[in-house]
Amino acid sequence: MIFPLSIVSLLGLVCIALLASPYPYLAPGAVLGLVGFAVLFRKPTWGLLGIAALVPFEGFFKDSSLSGSKLLGASLAVILMLQLALHQIPADRLRSNIWRFLVWFLALYLLSTLNTDDLGMSLGHLRELSVGLILFVITLLIGRELNLELFARLVTLAVSATCAMAMFSSKFQDQGRAAGLLEDPNAFALLIAFAVPLGLLLVIRSPNLLQRLLWGACCLLLLGGMTKTESRSGLVVLALSLAIGLWHYRANLKRIRPRHFGFAMLAVVILIPLAIYAMPAGYIARIQSLSVLSAGAKGHDDESLGRRASYIVVGSQMIRENPLLGSGPGTFPLHYATTGYAKAFSANRKIGDLYRRAHNTYLEIFSELGIPAGLLFVGMLGLGLYNLLRARKAWMQRGDWEQADLMTHLGMSFLSLTLFLMFLSAPNQKYLWIMLALTSVLRLKSEQAALPEARA
Repeated sequence: MIFPLSIVSLLGLVCIALLASPYPYLAPGAVLGLVGFAVLFRKPTWGLLGIAALVPFEGFFKDSSLSGSKLLGASLAVILMLQLALHQIPADRLRSNIWRFLVWFLALYLLSTLNTDDLGMSLGHLRELSVGLILFVITLLIGRELNLELFARLVTLAVSATCAMAMFSSKFQDQGRAAGLLEDPNAFALLIAFAVPLGLLLVIRSPNLLQRLLWGACCLLLLGGMTKTESRSGLVVLALSLAIGLWHYRANLKRIRPRHFGFAMLAVVILIPLAIYAMPAGYIARIQSLSVLSAGAKGHDDESLGRRASYIVVGSQMIRENPLLGSGPGTFPLHYATTGYAKAFSANRKIGDLYRRAHNTYLEIFSELGIPAGLLFVGMLGLGLYNLLRARKAWMQRGDWEQADLMTHLGMSFLSLTLFLMFLSAPNQKYLWIMLALTSVLRLKSEQAALPEARA
């Protein structure tokens, strides 16, 4: 891959101009930028891996207009446009079965924006969503060369590091609940639920005991971080994804001999009481509070459940009022703030407490964009899960069990994201759009792989 001489000349002129300007100290930065740009031009997948690794650390740059992930994303977008123009990347890589839903979803999104109740809030929502769309296109273009095991390692290490920070420092907690570098403990729990299946894959694939211990320690940190978030939805999602993983490896149960059951029972007897003892008392109380759902949740029984019930009431009313195009992207907080629920569940009557999001991406999209757009969004995620199922089946037919295992763990992580969207408003979550593009890339890659030759 040839780096354009014109770009080198342009950045060289920039360095000379900076040396002659009142800000000569910026010239070394331009040189470093040139080196980084050249590296990304040769290895664009490194930029995508860097973005994935920086997602858990975005809180460091929340007050900055320029962050590492933004810089990497903008550089990647420019580089890939150049490579497309130079025909160094074939344009047919943009083909994906996800587009059949995404194009119509975006068309309805724009119509809803034109018909919005508040144009400023809708444009802000569009700006946030555009980040995910750019990552979707970037992943389609370079996803074939992405090292998935390195992706799993970076995500596991990054989320594990923030778990360690949140567990051992109150600075990274929100009222006693671990939030990492994010503002919401549930958003942090989403990252953990996404990383756990990837960490378990690394434990299974580790070539030696030392690496197995390293990734096992990361998994323990992730599980400890999940308990520290006190996220009930995170516990449910994590348990479901782990159950799917056990089903995938059910054939390995045949290797367990009767003498191993004694050790297994001893481990269960020791680990379960130890896990209960290690769980924060507040977390156990929050889990026990789920029992009120059988009799109907009330605000005075559990404020969190009552608040979530109020989101459903307000969202349902918005859907009835505007079933086709909704009230406009990002306008749910505007409608919620005018109800009595906002005042009832606001502790200090601050603006941030009154203007609340739905904490449910599906409810938010159905109420803000309308029923057709909501169905398209759900269909898009469902198609992503189906793509991974087809990729897993294709690799199993080819006898490549390592790739089939990889598809299973990626499917567990993607399923965790889709389930967590029922408890969190995150339509622009970076991992969601990266994984959505990867599903179609991995399916095409598996179906294009050669079938094993039939034996005589």
